[in-house]
Amino acid sequence: MSEVSTSIDIDAPVQDVWDVVMDPQRLGDWVTIHRRLVSSSDGAMEQVLCLRGANFKVKWELAINDAPHHAEWRGKGPARSHAETEYRLTDNGNGGTRFDYRNEFKAPLGPLGAVASRALVGGLPAKEADASLRRLKKLM
Repeated sequence: MSEVSTSIDIDAPVQDVWDVVMDPQRLGDWVTIHRRLVSSSDGAMEQVLCLRGANFKVKWELAINDAPHHAEWRGKGPARSHAETEYRLTDNGNGGTRFDYRNEFKAPLGPLGAVASRALVGGLPAKEADASLRRLKKLM
């Protein structure tokens, strides 16, 4: 299992940030590893992501939707891999938004899969998460 947590302050109201991050059509505007939205419906989506040049699909279900402050997506990827992505948005006291992001990835095949995942991916998820939040801040 690997977990990434990061946060950023954005000079936009909470509702405005929420509207962008929760719109599947806007993923390409800010998520650096997003390649394509395959489908989306109320509370579900399938997207193509890319890490280290390898594209893969993830099917997401919205498990928690406490608009406009907290969302949690649960995803299923290739080879029975699982992921959770959490967004927490709070007013930063200056009319802007504090955006806390967490992603947890569980590789298939137990401990062997976890070792392989660390060898292949390394610190890339943390770098991509930070880059995505910087893109979101610039977009807003």
